[in-house]
Amino acid sequence: MGVCYHPSPEEKRTMMTDRVIFVCTIVVAAVYLYATTLIPTLEIGDPLGPKAFPRLLGFCLLLAAAMLFVEMWKDRQTAAAAPAPSGPRDVRHLWILAGVVVWSGLFYAVLERLGYVVASAIYLLALMAWFNRGKWRANVVTAVLFSVSSYALFAKLEVNLPKGILPF
Repeated sequence: MGVCYHPSPEEKRTMMTDRVIFVCTIVVAAVYLYATTLIPTLEIGDPLGPKAFPRLLGFCLLLAAAMLFVEMWKDRQTAAAAPAPSGPRDVRHLWILAGVVVWSGLFYAVLERLGYVVASAIYLLALMAWFNRGKWRANVVTAVLFSVSSYALFAKLEVNLPKGILPF
């Protein structure tokens, strides 16, 4: 006979949270995509019109939901093979969450002064250094490229972001 796997209460809570987030993301994406159909289409100007960027965001939400679904499916497949974690780590997770919240607050506080590119690069680099330890080259390249390319994209879409100390 095979060994039957029973998830711990913490694992059950995590699985339920993932399911709720998945369903909420699908609902929000559906409502958001429906709301984009209510945006009026202009006869002049950009052929894509004002609906392009909101629709892109809606489809990105659906993509994120699909990725979460795949992750939940993979976790369910590997959960039976993995041993249960030993001891609660909730306090450590709360400290990490609090640190991210404080760091995000500092990011927003210096965003105008430093500018989007500099503040975003520093913000992302610090987070990536913590969550992706030991991969400095990849972290620096990703943080800088994301900050510069997202600034260029928003500039192309004529979205004004804080310039700060850089002469863009």
